[in-house]
Amino acid sequence: MKLKRILPKKSGRAGGTVTVRHQGGRQKRYLREIDWKRDKKGIIGVVEKIEFDPNRTANVARVLFKDGERRYILAPHGIRIGSKVISGPEASLEVGNALPLAKIPVGTSIHNIEIVPGKGGQIAKGAGSAAVVYGKDETHVLVKLVSGEVKRFNPDSYATIGQVGNVDLRALRLGKAGRKRRMGIRPTVRGTAQNPRSHPHGGGEGRSGVGMKYPKTPWGRKAVGKTRKPRKYSDKFIVEKRK
Repeated sequence: MKLKRILPKKSGRAGGTVTVRHQGGRQKRYLREIDWKRDKKGIIGVVEKIEFDPNRTANVARVLFKDGERRYILAPHGIRIGSKVISGPEASLEVGNALPLAKIPVGTSIHNIEIVPGKGGQIAKGAGSAAVVYGKDETHVLVKLVSGEVKRFNPDSYATIGQVGNVDLRALRLGKAGRKRRMGIRPTVRGTAQNPRSHPHGGGEGRSGVGMKYPKTPWGRKAVGKTRKPRKYSDKFIVEKRK
């Protein structure tokens, strides 16, 4: 399996129409195929290299497995070149190892958590992210997420031990606007600085403010208050809402 391929540049457009604003003009990138599923059960892998990945905030670790296959995984905090990782229900509780949630003790920091067993990790994947196994009941494992929300998970879902690396990303200063443009991020202009044809907040003489009861999105919808669906399918799994 090829670990890298050129990432096609869409610049936030579909059929020539802007569907995601503030994107465009970035440099060419390679997409690194990340092993979200950690499905090489019982095979030890050795970390060969820790690399910068332009497509995510976390760094990635290139792992060589005993059977000769190489894969990328998210680099957890504290992992080094030469560290050994393994996945499976019998794996030890060491940083970088992946286990089912049922096998992970309460109080352990985890990341790359599956929502549906076998689908691959979907939660806690950004730089410095770490969820905590909060408790267990008869049918589910309770996990406290980065947001503070406590949620039920399937005990057969896999998660990786430890915190995602690149913890110091918050302290990074880009230094100049050009670096942001090379990342493909175009400027975000305040609605009040635009004209009324471009944004509901636009128009008025001088600095006139929003000029309406509620702030609006560029398309005229309310941009304030609770935006989560009142009856979302995953509500039944929430034990404690985020602060």
